[in-house]
Formats: sequence, C-alpha cells, structure tokens
Amino acid sequence: MLYPHWLNPGDNAWQLTAATLVGLMSVPGLVVLYGGVMQKRWSVNSMMLSFVAFALVLVLWVLYGFEMGFGTPLHLVGGKHGFFSNFVGRPHSVLSQLEEQGQGRVPNLGKAGVLDFPQSSLVYFQLVFAAITPILMLGSVLGRVNMKAWIPFVVLWSTCVYTVDAFLIWGGGWFAQQGAVDFCGGYVIHLSAGVSGFVAAWVIGPRLPRDRELDAPNNLAMVAVGAGLLWLGWNGFNGGGPYNAGADAAAAVLNTNVATAVAFLVWLCWDYMTDRKPSLLGSVNGMIVGLVAITPAAGYVNGYGAILIGVVASSLVYLAYNYLALLRPFRLVDDTLGVVYTHGFAGLVGGLLTGVLADSAMQVVPGVSVTGGLHLLKWQALAALWVVCFSAAGTFVLLRLVGLFVPLRMSDEELEVGDLAVHGHEVYPSDIPSLAYPAGLAAPALPPAASAATATAAPPAIG
Repeated sequence: MLYPHWLNPGDNAWQLTAATLVGLMSVPGLVVLYGGVMQKRWSVNSMMLSFVAFALVLVLWVLYGFEMGFGTPLHLVGGKHGFFSNFVGRPHSVLSQLEEQGQGRVPNLGKAGVLDFPQSSLVYFQLVFAAITPILMLGSVLGRVNMKAWIPFVVLWSTCVYTVDAFLIWGGGWFAQQGAVDFCGGYVIHLSAGVSGFVAAWVIGPRLPRDRELDAPNNLAMVAVGAGLLWLGWNGFNGGGPYNAGADAAAAVLNTNVATAVAFLVWLCWDYMTDRKPSLLGSVNGMIVGLVAITPAAGYVNGYGAILIGVVASSLVYLAYNYLALLRPFRLVDDTLGVVYTHGFAGLVGGLLTGVLADSAMQVVPGVSVTGGLHLLKWQALAALWVVCFSAAGTFVLLRLVGLFVPLRMSDEELEVGDLAVHGHEVYPSDIPSLAYPAGLAAPALPPAASAATATAAPPAIG
C-alpha cells in the first residue's frame, strides 16, 4: 500500500502545491518586486533582507514556532479558562512528528480536527504564511534598516508577536472561541505586518532626504514580474485555507481573483477621476489591496460579496494612500512602500466586511457556517483592535530591546553608498560612475606575469 489508510493523496498534493505557491510569493515574488521597486543602490539589500527573513522563520518554525501557533495551549494564568489560558501554544519541536497524521485546527473556526494529510504538509503550509509576514513588514523600512538588527528582530517578532496572533485567531485561542474569523490572514498576516511596519519605520527613522525625493524604481519589469507572482501565488494563499481540495477551495480561489481584478480596475478609475496618470506602481497597489482585502473573507462570502469587498477596499485605501497620508501622524513616518495602507488598512477593511458579508451558504467545514451580522462584526472589530494594539506595542518593545545591542539603522556611510558598502556589490555592476566610485569601477588588476605578457603580445591579426 503506497499510502497510510488515513492519507488522501489529492488533498495532500494540493496542500503541498498551495504551500509552494505561497512560498513563491516570497521567494522570488517579493524579492523581485522589492529589488525592482527600490532605487538601484538599495536593490541588493532589499532582496537580501527578504531571503534572510524567509530562512530564519523556516528554522524557528520547525524548532518551536508551529507548536506555539497551533499546538497545545500554554495556560499562563487562570487554569484552562480565560484569555491568557488560550493565549499561545507550548513551544515544541515538530521534527520528530513529520510522518504522523496532521493534528490541526479546522481552519479559522477554532475547532480541533484530524486532517487527511501528514503533519509535515500542515507545518510547511503554515511555515510559508509565517515567513511572508516579516517580509511584508520589511517593505516599510527598506533603505535604512541595519541587517544586523533585522536578523534578531525577525526571530523575536515571529516568536513573540506572530505566534500569539496566530494562536488566538487560528489555533483555537480566545478570539477563535468567541467566533472571530480570518480565513487566511487578513488580520494575522496583513494587519499585523502593516501596523508593525509602520511602527518600525517610526522607531528606525526616515530614509535619507534624497532617497525620499528621488524615490524611483530601478526596474519596472521586475516590479511587474513580482506583482504577477503575488497575484497567481495568492491562489495557494487562499485556496489552501480549507485544508482540502474541495469545492470550498475552488470558491476561495475564484473569489480571490474576482476581488483582485475589481480592486485593480477601481484603483485605475480613481486615478482617472482624480486627474492622475494611471501608473504601473499605482495599479500594483490596487492589485495588492484586492488580494489582501479578500484574504480574511475568501471562503466566507459569495461572489457578490467578493466584488463589493474589491470596490470598497480599493476606494478606501486609495483615499488613505493619497490623502490621509498627508495628515499627522502618517506624513511624519517614512513608510517606504506604504505597507500600512496596502496591507494594514486593506486587511482591516476586509476583516470588518467579513463580519457583514459572510454568507451562511459558504461552508468551509461540513455542517459549520459563518453568518454576517452584528455579533460577528463585534468580534471582528475586537480581534482587529487586539492585533493593532498588540502588534504595535510588541514591535516597539522588541525594536528597543534589539537597539540596546545593535544599531537599528545603518551607519551614515552605508546610507550614503548603499549596496556596495553593505554587501560589496551592486545589482547592475558597470563602469558607469556612481556615488561610491565617482571615476567608475576600476578594472580588475592582472597578476605581474599576465601584465608583462599582455604588454609584449603581438596585436591580433585582422582579416
């Protein structure tokens, strides 16, 4: 027998495929997008920081992170009841349980369930979700964060902030028990990344003035490729949420694409209505808003709900991105890629609209449905308030802690030079003069013997 009796090869294959699609959203999706959208001298640094975060979370997730987000509750106070009794899971390695049947939570409903694929598939799927979150947050602090501070911060933030939010809303914790839902991460991933990124940008400080004034992408083709990987990769992001390859996964994928297309087009319409030229960067923002906003709702709303979420989220975020950004405190904080808008605001809007638009006919789990109404909206709002406050406070404290040992910000010399100072190479090496080498890159020195041979050699024959 090729499979254990409990293993469904179709569900397992889809779960691994969905997880890989989500992984591709990070590497190379966000890596390529960040590398293209930043100025030339920060392209390598942006890509390196993304790779580093992905690798760090992978290791900590299998050592203890998964169990903290989805394992047995760690009863801090009050026995088995109360908020802090269902706050986070016990840290524990899963490396000895990879061949076992997946013991997870029925997605987003807080009910214990036995899955029909291995524990390793479940761990991998949740790993790529955990890994993409700090990479999204990174978009707020590109162009000045110190890589030596980024490394311990990612470990601490993923451990102390992400796992708590994941357990409370996804892993059967307190908010899940009250009925709050988040289909695939509008709160746990996007709202927390947007808020945390904004706080990090405030604590670390702004980029150099000339970087803010000449904020031009170095390669729009890379931006387009990265954005395309995000859009199609999101089929795994939301399509893997039901933990099966059934009709609910198909509905979530279709809702995701419909909402994204609508949000993309609405953003373009707003550009025309406000006499702005429709740009690639702007349309990518609209696309991302649609993807983020539908994420908490993808399996809970019908197609009309998905369209409405695309329209409302794109409109509200467009107004915030272009007008609210001019007001305090937003204009005082240099959020490099506007993550607080495209992920924070969009995730919040999508989560709240889930509380209104959830359709009882959409059943993520047989016999269990989620219905929009005042009760669900109340808990959606309270869960969002928790994520905002906890993520902001946790990010502030952890950055201050890391800052006691390592400078959070690059040195002035590194900020002036960029990739050549930090990593020793550029994204487009050439002999064109740059800030680091005003006279251009020097030709590589030849060994003495080679130099003499070159000097005495006869010129090549022509013709």
